[in-house]
Amino acid sequence: MIKNIHSLKLKCVSLTVALALLPFTVQANDISSNNPSEIKLTPEVTADNIDHIYRERPTNSVWEHLTPAENYYDSPFQVALFSPQSGEDGERLWSQTSSIFAYGFGVIGLIALLPEDISNWDKEEGIFNKWSDNVKDGPVWDRDTGMLNFVGHPYFGGVYYQVARKSGYRQWDAFVYSTLMSTFYWEYGIEAFAETPSIQDLVITPVLGWAYGEWAYNTEMDIREQGGSVWGSDFLGSTALFFLDPVDYMSAGINNIFGKEIIKAGTGYLSFNDVPLGDNGHSENQVKFNISLQLGDGGSYSGNKAKHVKRTKDPIHTGIIGITYGVGAVDFDEQWQADNDKTTEYSLGLYFTREFSSRVTYSKAKVDNLALNREINYENYSLDSQYYFNSEHDFRPYVTAGFGETMWQKEQESTVFQVNAGVGAHYKLNKNFALQLDYRYFHSTSAKTSDQNVSARIVYFLGQGER
Repeated sequence: MIKNIHSLKLKCVSLTVALALLPFTVQANDISSNNPSEIKLTPEVTADNIDHIYRERPTNSVWEHLTPAENYYDSPFQVALFSPQSGEDGERLWSQTSSIFAYGFGVIGLIALLPEDISNWDKEEGIFNKWSDNVKDGPVWDRDTGMLNFVGHPYFGGVYYQVARKSGYRQWDAFVYSTLMSTFYWEYGIEAFAETPSIQDLVITPVLGWAYGEWAYNTEMDIREQGGSVWGSDFLGSTALFFLDPVDYMSAGINNIFGKEIIKAGTGYLSFNDVPLGDNGHSENQVKFNISLQLGDGGSYSGNKAKHVKRTKDPIHTGIIGITYGVGAVDFDEQWQADNDKTTEYSLGLYFTREFSSRVTYSKAKVDNLALNREINYENYSLDSQYYFNSEHDFRPYVTAGFGETMWQKEQESTVFQVNAGVGAHYKLNKNFALQLDYRYFHSTSAKTSDQNVSARIVYFLGQGER
């Protein structure tokens, strides 16, 4: 009831302003009158048509409001980024993309012009030579902190994801867009001017960015659907909307103030940098919030909220993202002179269908080295793919194969390339949980070593879980 009264007051105010400011039309039958004083002026906005003129509409196209062709679901992994098929706002998406690239590489150009003692870039080597060397050296398994890898990078990925999602694209398209941006704009673009591209960032940024971005997108839509309030508080609602998408929130505020489309769209992201302090070898971590804005044409602007419609028939959703935790036992080749030991294992992957999945797996342990007579760090990562048999049932045997590296003595960054293959079993507990047990055989042609690993893990599928 209160909401309806507020809406009625808003319409009355709008009508009053319209009567005072908007142009008036002259009725044709009055112009023909012989008495000019009898000519009547009629406002273009009246109590009868105000609902139509000020109807609620989304500022951007939303895939949930579109009607894709029926055969759209026959090939759920098709990509509409380069050829919008159902009314997605491709113009907005690529305008946003060009703005992001112009902003990012503009900053690189600006830094290149700064003195070396400020930029910390070796001008003799050349910044493009530095970029080329980093690209050639990568990708590598980085040593960044967990906060950066599992909070910072998913946030970046979520920002890219929402650029496409808010342009009317479905989840899979938005994920592909985030993957392209995080790979070619960031890891092999901007960040490669400073450091070697990172293996886990290439995976974590778009995959967990999908999970965060979809949650942030739906949370924002839900809040807006409730009139912008949280727990009945406009202040909490405004605060939540700001943190979910600061740039969009501020852009809408500016447009509301002027009543014109001053800012068409914007993006923002956090960056974490280790900045040198002087020449004494000390440094500090700095967190920056970067903003890129695309100016509008100054035309009329409607700040009305968009209706939120949840589509349950989205052919691909976050349920295909699987996170695992497990334990294992590794049997080392004698050449390593290391005692066999237990390992802790983690993986992040996409379970595309009930027949096929792909994931990055990481395992670690502290093992006794017989030659050094002390404990050393053992780490292993691999990119693996699995093919499942008996796919229509809860119990599914599978074969797995992949490649990666074994890393010894973390401080020395000693790595050995390995290929692996094995077998396993997957048992579905429910839509969101499953158990896995597998055996993998690792072989290095360069080191001529062969290791074996047996592991047990639990899998958690995000969102709606397995389809």
